[in-house]
Amino acid sequence: MARTTVLGIDSSTQSTKALLVDAGTGEVLAQRRAPHPDGTEVDPRAWLAALDDAAGPFLAEAAAVSVGGQQHGMVALDEHDAVVRDALLWNDTRSAPQARRLVEEMGGAAACAEELGSVLVASMTSTKLRWMAEHEPEHAARTHRVLLPHDYLSHHLDADRSSFFTDRGDASGTGYFSTRTGAWDHALVEQALGHDLELPQVATAPNAVMGRTAAGAVLAAGTGDNMAAALGVTLGPGDVSLSIGTSGVAAMVSETRTADPSGLVTGFADATGRYLPMATTLNAARILEFGARVLGVDHAGLAELALAGRPGAGGVTLLPYLDGERTPDRPEARATLHGMSSRTGREDIARACVEGLLCSLADGVAALERATGTAAERILLIGGGAQSEAVRRLAPAVLGRPVLVPAPAEYVALGAARQAAWALSGEDEPPAWALAGARQYEAEPTPGVLEAYRTLRDRTAGWSRPPAGAHPQR
Repeated sequence: MARTTVLGIDSSTQSTKALLVDAGTGEVLAQRRAPHPDGTEVDPRAWLAALDDAAGPFLAEAAAVSVGGQQHGMVALDEHDAVVRDALLWNDTRSAPQARRLVEEMGGAAACAEELGSVLVASMTSTKLRWMAEHEPEHAARTHRVLLPHDYLSHHLDADRSSFFTDRGDASGTGYFSTRTGAWDHALVEQALGHDLELPQVATAPNAVMGRTAAGAVLAAGTGDNMAAALGVTLGPGDVSLSIGTSGVAAMVSETRTADPSGLVTGFADATGRYLPMATTLNAARILEFGARVLGVDHAGLAELALAGRPGAGGVTLLPYLDGERTPDRPEARATLHGMSSRTGREDIARACVEGLLCSLADGVAALERATGTAAERILLIGGGAQSEAVRRLAPAVLGRPVLVPAPAEYVALGAARQAAWALSGEDEPPAWALAGARQYEAEPTPGVLEAYRTLRDRTAGWSRPPAGAHPQR
């Protein structure tokens, strides 16, 4: 029997990845990649060229296609759907003052969270619209339509190109989609930009067919990268994924919406009709990079030293806020290495780095549990930092529960492929693909490590401002 293939696409900040996948099993049959330009503002037409390069050779073979894309990016189009200006990406923070003002205009953080599910921060699209209105009024006046990156790419793949569409997962990160009503709030668009805009149609079902490619393949709604990754690792209700990249992301699938007025948890929707509350730390894999650099070893050497150390690192605790922190909200904080003595060795420093990283992620898990009122049932470790043997083996000890480590894979593109297969099948639930190569790690809990960390965290709550001239390298 001939196999049916689907195409999953991940358009990230750095590149476009395309996976040709068996629709029945989730087996990756082929993959391609094309780079993106650097920078926090990028001509979105460069993404179209990368899409054609990476995905083009697979389009004729796929029965269905879906795009997972970086969240929040502002793609501004004029009345002829031509690009008005370079897209501002999620990691462009120039709109931080605008975010604060918009929150105030909405009646404060609690009111903002109640309407949007999240407290606005600079990454979100509406804050970028306000920045454009204030600093580039001529561009704001020309802007007739705003899309997210994945919307822009999905439209490019649609043979008809008569409509624009998105999904509720990616829409929930714009700052003008209400998770309370499940719809766009055009008043918030007008508040941000000064006039209303054409917005893409939001798919009415997570497995909706939104169009067809030129080759006749089903085109799914697509979604944001975090939502696609959750689909890719088959995250279910109560599951938490801990993604250890440059930053750390703790994400939990929830049946109910969240509205955290502290802003520590962003209450996004997911790509299955549920919700995906997330807590983000600014420091994750960079903690391991820091430890390796100061100890003069590579990542494998850092892991070896850490595993040779004692639980609790001989009394040494690292509060790893190297470049400020978001969970908890300490943007001007710096790291603190506490408890060293004349007996402190390299193994203790290495162990403190790994334990500090894991304690920081534990704070993210705790924030999710508070916001949702749900205990984490299963924890999955993904991302580059999860490849550290020390992280894998110490995580269940620090977190106090087993952790599952899936095999390395392009989970955003795989999740997009799973959505494509779901749209193709028309079934009520996405296809049940096995999480290939996953390994469970268990260890004797070491609650004293987290207790010492949280004591230091709370003791240093007022030590937020760095010395004059001490600014992080960006």
